[in-house]
Amino acid sequence: MREGCLYNQSMTADHIRAALGRHADPRQAEILRRFFKTGPGQYGEGDIFLGVKVPQTRAVARQFSLFPLEETLSLLKSVVHEERLLALLLMVDQYSKGAESVRNKIYKSYLANTRHINNWDLVDLSAPQIVGAHLVERDRSILRKLAVSSSLWERRISVIATFHFIKNGDLTDTFVIAEKLLSDAHDLIHKAVGWMLRETGKRDMAAEEDFLRRHYKSMPRTMLRYAIERFPEKKRRAYLKGTV
Repeated sequence: MREGCLYNQSMTADHIRAALGRHADPRQAEILRRFFKTGPGQYGEGDIFLGVKVPQTRAVARQFSLFPLEETLSLLKSVVHEERLLALLLMVDQYSKGAESVRNKIYKSYLANTRHINNWDLVDLSAPQIVGAHLVERDRSILRKLAVSSSLWERRISVIATFHFIKNGDLTDTFVIAEKLLSDAHDLIHKAVGWMLRETGKRDMAAEEDFLRRHYKSMPRTMLRYAIERFPEKKRRAYLKGTV
């Protein structure tokens, strides 16, 4: 058993919920409800928070790193945001350390439960490490399907998953998915695509600019601002003015 791990075979999702609940903070929960837009008509409408900070959630995940996938998936279906995040952190850890059979099961379980991966932090902390990592040596057409999904979160998964490829200098799929999402109506997709474009520029500025020159005039303003955030001031102003 890993050092510091509290898991034993008799433990269930209720044990890990109790461990997480010990870090609950009602004042922090109120802050998180506002930050993650849980009001009527907002993207996180109705989400429930305990008020547990991410480092505390990570600490609990380390304690239960050997938790079985079946119980982890039960946790992923929770109505509580931090419990879903905890489940995803467990899946990320187990994917990174698992045998091929374990990785396949985690990847399939992830895609089968995207309705529970339903806020931007849940996507951003898991999609590159599970979906992106799994598709490095595999067919990536699933990303194109996710990019045209009616689900905001599946669309975000499609582009954020490519962060794993970007880190390895593979930029092609990011540009393909970004192009599919240029006309997306949601601000969270604009930010995600702009962020990934900015990351491509850190590896290959010429490739990012080639994409931008073809699309920046029709690109949502938020997406463009994120994409050019690290550009020299003069060049950034030219893109914003449409004079590149």
